[in-house]
Amino acid sequence: MIRLALFQPEIPHNAGTLVRLAACLGFHIDIIGPCGFLLSEKHFQRAGMDYVRLADLHYHNSYEEFEHSLTEPCRLIAMTAKSGVPYTQFRYKAGDVLIAGCESVGLPTYMLDKCNHAVTIPMKSSARSINLALSAGIISSEALRQLNLQAAS
Repeated sequence: MIRLALFQPEIPHNAGTLVRLAACLGFHIDIIGPCGFLLSEKHFQRAGMDYVRLADLHYHNSYEEFEHSLTEPCRLIAMTAKSGVPYTQFRYKAGDVLIAGCESVGLPTYMLDKCNHAVTIPMKSSARSINLALSAGIISSEALRQLNLQAAS
């Protein structure tokens, strides 16, 4: 299985959407704080709907707390526009953790340094970025496809 981690997300709609995706596709999701919103915030709850209860969702107050929760060996895969490796050319492995940065600045350099690999979604040079929830959905879907994983029932 894969795991999706959101590092200090700022927009509750994006996080809620990804919690819903994780619940539907059966992968773990971690939110690494501090967040720009409360998990009880109505926008987060509305985007996640009743899927928040169904998701394998874990909140961590800090990166160190998140890192401590990684009990199995894993690779941290940064999802970033700062990579030259297209997400479709990377070979994902079971246990990989896909990590996304906050909406305004992405993953800071010190977090990129903690990652084993980094992937990107190739875009037109005139485009700045794709929405966080869309990007994480695209890349996590490719990882699941490569691993031939079916949604857990």
